[in-house]
Amino acid sequence: MARFMGMVEHRVAVVTGGSRGIGRGIVEALAAEGFAVVVNYRSDAASAKATCQSAERLGAPATLAVQADVADLDQGRALIDETLEVFGRVDLLVNNAGVAPLQRSDLLETTPESWDRVIGINLRGPFFLSQYAARVMVDRKDLGGPIAPMIIFVTSVSSRFASTNRAEYCVSKAGVSMVAQLFAVGLAEQGIRVFEVRPGIIATDMTVGVRDTYERRIAEGLSPIRRWGTPEDVGRAVASLASGAFEFSTGQVLHVDGGLHLRRL
Repeated sequence: MARFMGMVEHRVAVVTGGSRGIGRGIVEALAAEGFAVVVNYRSDAASAKATCQSAERLGAPATLAVQADVADLDQGRALIDETLEVFGRVDLLVNNAGVAPLQRSDLLETTPESWDRVIGINLRGPFFLSQYAARVMVDRKDLGGPIAPMIIFVTSVSSRFASTNRAEYCVSKAGVSMVAQLFAVGLAEQGIRVFEVRPGIIATDMTVGVRDTYERRIAEGLSPIRRWGTPEDVGRAVASLASGAFEFSTGQVLHVDGGLHLRRL
């Protein structure tokens, strides 16, 4: 992994859960746009290293893999602090890390343990990580840069679609959607733009267990665009926002779901 110690002129992006799946798709898309990327991972160091190597091949001027569990607020702050130590700045935070319940269960069987785990990683962690990163962005506004600082939240169609066998996941994603709105309003005067990217049915490790079910439902027209989404689809959406092209926008939800969110008769 290429590392630059101290201040750099490149745009620097931190991607939580960036070592695989949607996170890797985001890292690779940002690398192709010339971002130096910080790949956050929780346990799979080998995947993080491979993602960093892929990012460098695609054009990232520097990469850094940082182990941190975003549910642990101290580790989240350490993630940002290490980014500052190495790169001197944070231009973009992508809150992508997320987990599904360890086991899908009926609404009436949801356990407090599963609830606390999912809410801690998917909602509580991103809120306080964004709070800390935003303070850093405000403190370092005078650094300037090719784009204004930005925070992007990766949520899910489950923020609007009720799945009664994974209540804690749906609640966590609905909460993050509101967190994105709150930060968009609260940070606008500071020149920090905030967006939500809302994926649909994406082919990742998280959806392996329901692959056959969704293969059938997609073929039957679950979404107007009848195919699985890919991590690359989500990555390109994040990169388009990160490009700085939407200077007079904040708080928007970008659906990456093949039209699944559209109401149809």
